[in-house]
Amino acid sequence: MKKFLVTVLILAVLGGSGYAAWIYLGPGGSGGSNADNVVFVDAVSMITGLEGGNGLNNRYNGVIEPQETWKVEQSQDKVIEEMYVEVGDVVKEGQELFKYDTTESQNSLAQAEIDLERTANDIENTKAQIEELKVAQAKAGADEQLNYTIEIQTAENTVKRTEYEQKSKAVEIEQLKKTIENSVVTSEIDGVVKAINTDYSSSNSYSGEPDPLITILATGDYRVKGTVNEQNIPSLMLGSRVIVHSRVDENQIWRGTLDSIDMENASSNQSDMYYYSGSSSNNSSTYPFYVVLDDDEGLMLGQHVYIEMDNGQMDVKSGMWLESYYIVQEEGSEPYVWASNSKNKLEKRFLTLGEFDEDTQQYEILDGLTLNDYITYPSQGLEEGMPTTHNIDEATFGMNMDTGEYNSEDFGSYDYDDDWYDSFLASDGDAWMDDILEGDFADEGAFSDDQFFDAGVFSDEDLSDQDMDLAEEVSQIEN
Repeated sequence: MKKFLVTVLILAVLGGSGYAAWIYLGPGGSGGSNADNVVFVDAVSMITGLEGGNGLNNRYNGVIEPQETWKVEQSQDKVIEEMYVEVGDVVKEGQELFKYDTTESQNSLAQAEIDLERTANDIENTKAQIEELKVAQAKAGADEQLNYTIEIQTAENTVKRTEYEQKSKAVEIEQLKKTIENSVVTSEIDGVVKAINTDYSSSNSYSGEPDPLITILATGDYRVKGTVNEQNIPSLMLGSRVIVHSRVDENQIWRGTLDSIDMENASSNQSDMYYYSGSSSNNSSTYPFYVVLDDDEGLMLGQHVYIEMDNGQMDVKSGMWLESYYIVQEEGSEPYVWASNSKNKLEKRFLTLGEFDEDTQQYEILDGLTLNDYITYPSQGLEEGMPTTHNIDEATFGMNMDTGEYNSEDFGSYDYDDDWYDSFLASDGDAWMDDILEGDFADEGAFSDDQFFDAGVFSDEDLSDQDMDLAEEVSQIEN
């Protein structure tokens, strides 16, 4: 709650000053110039990932799941008599899961056996009748021979039809016996029962198809299931190396390979935002993708993590390295970047370049920039002398690229103590927050029509494990 209030306070002040930083952003998180020819610039420390910045790598939500998931579909023509397991149970291969009701099959079997015995008797009686007809035919006159021949052939055809019925009935009996014998379904894997859907109450939110009767997660090796918005799918390449981050400890990582993207199981995403691209979508689709880990030691089933493409950002390199697209290299001129000077005016800052890393597409900066400088992306229309203003540091307000949620640990750079927070609440802090969200600040453009929460910036999904549920806090403030 404390972190949330401070965050909203900071955003409100910035919003009232005219900084819509999360809306106006250009390529890579930097803006060019706006309608008033003001150029937005970013800190070099943030762009290079040094001094607390987390760079420009898109991050996606992920959850740890088993390598194998076994789904049991219910036969539509059968009724479940008894379920032997519950959600959360640990099961072994061969363990009984549930039993189908076999009352109808047993009744059908009894009737089929009676019918089989009847056909056998019919065949024997008809064959005896044929023999009698043949004896009578031998004694009959020439004018009666044709009639006996027709009767004998008719009886023989009856035998053939009854024998076919007998074989079909025998097959039916064997099938019924197997159905009864296989009425108890057993597990094919060792695992944990994740879900049971006996009444078909749950279904795929996108396709509408009912979920499987039972879903079992296999125990053993783990993989990571991530979600990506349809607009970001082109940025994922199968076979690429990825880095998986713990949500609790940013420095705890695992590495793996992007194995697949499931384009057949889309789901609707009503609160999707894109921080670096500056665009948003209120109704788009997300798709699951899967990462095979090199090593899953230290991970737990169901643990939530962050996923990002491995572009070498975790490899420690001495010196300062800057993405090549920030650097202008014109023929006959020294390389330079567009930087903000001490008077907050745009200027060309000439650089001395070192090595070029082809894997990360970065140049080593030997001279010309410091971590305290601010630069912008070299878009068209930039001129020296233009006024500059600072974007909100992504290191402070990092946003998840898949859901638009703010990474809660990123708010830790703001220092406040319990005394301040207690005094804030004691002085009608909640009422004051309501004024921010619904009152005068809306006129300044900070929170237009109270859309801040409706925009989906904060949701109840995939928040950091170490923080309180922000959705509940938002509900408390609104109420």
